[in-house]
Amino acid sequence: MRLSIRHTTRYNFGSPVMHALQRLRLTPKATHGQEIIEWAMEYENAEPEISYEDQHHNTVTLVAVAEGAETVTVTCHGVVDTSDKSGVIGHHSGHLPLWSFIGQTDHTRPGPQMEELARQVKAVEGSRIDMLHALSSAVSDKVTYRTGTTDWQTTAEQAIGVGSGVCQDHAHIFIGVARMLGIPARYVSGYLMMNDRIDQEASHAWAEAHIDGLGWVGFDVSNGICPDERYVRVATGRDYRDAAPVTGISFGPASTKLEVAVAVEQQPQVQQ
Repeated sequence: MRLSIRHTTRYNFGSPVMHALQRLRLTPKATHGQEIIEWAMEYENAEPEISYEDQHHNTVTLVAVAEGAETVTVTCHGVVDTSDKSGVIGHHSGHLPLWSFIGQTDHTRPGPQMEELARQVKAVEGSRIDMLHALSSAVSDKVTYRTGTTDWQTTAEQAIGVGSGVCQDHAHIFIGVARMLGIPARYVSGYLMMNDRIDQEASHAWAEAHIDGLGWVGFDVSNGICPDERYVRVATGRDYRDAAPVTGISFGPASTKLEVAVAVEQQPQVQQ
């Protein structure tokens, strides 16, 4: 499937910026089942300083915000070819060893509610794949998808306590419980083409678990499926902080308002 993507991020600062740097993870990965046909990034009131590959094989671009700017806009757009691999990404790559994806982070660290969830899932009979599918369903049952009840700082245990959250929360809970069961797991940020619309409120997030004989396998808890050709992988990490589309620091403004617009649609492919 050929997907056309446009992602615009706009910062509105409360007052002119004295100095700011933004770290962008907005370039899709060339991975199993995914080929980048074209990709471009455009900036308003900012200039790219350097681009590099981090420890997760994410492409990271550092941009400097123009002094005195009150708004900054970053627009990414391009075309990506995808194919359905039933969520299987394959062998582990990156500069971090596989065992580093078993250790918990502040976002995934379990508490009593996640420990109970792990006990329930551990009792499931069958393969590790069966257990992970059961975990995905259990997380979805525990935490209803609802925007506005959590934010980027919410931990997995807190999200279970609230009983609602978004794809980021679903991924963190899944990852934390999988790690409790001795299964390496990681966070994925990217895009999902929705069947009923082109424009979306934000990018998407899901989890991947490493299974012997298969490698990394994706699980989208929020939609109850393994990622197919409608998904585009952009960045991976141990949790949201490693794969966040935009992070940074600034000096000068009293407050910042963030606006995000994402559009994903299928493009016709010309047969050769």
